[in-house]
Amino acid sequence: MVPGGPVMVEGPVVVELDDGTSVRSDRFMVALCACRRSKNYPFCDTSHRRKIRAAAPTTD
Repeated sequence: MVPGGPVMVEGPVVVELDDGTSVRSDRFMVALCACRRSKNYPFCDTSHRRKIRAAAPTTD
C-alpha cells in the first residue's frame, strides 16, 4: 500500500458499500480508494494526487 494512495487487490472483486449495495469489478487488479475523494468510489480514479499539500514549516 502506498501512503495516501489506493489499496491494490487482485480481482475480480465484489465490494459491499456502507448502504448495503454491492459493486463488482472483473479486472485482474483493482485499485480501491482509501481517501474517499474518488468520483468513482469505491474504485480509485487518482483524485488523491490532486490534493495540494501544505508547505513544510521553515526554521529561521
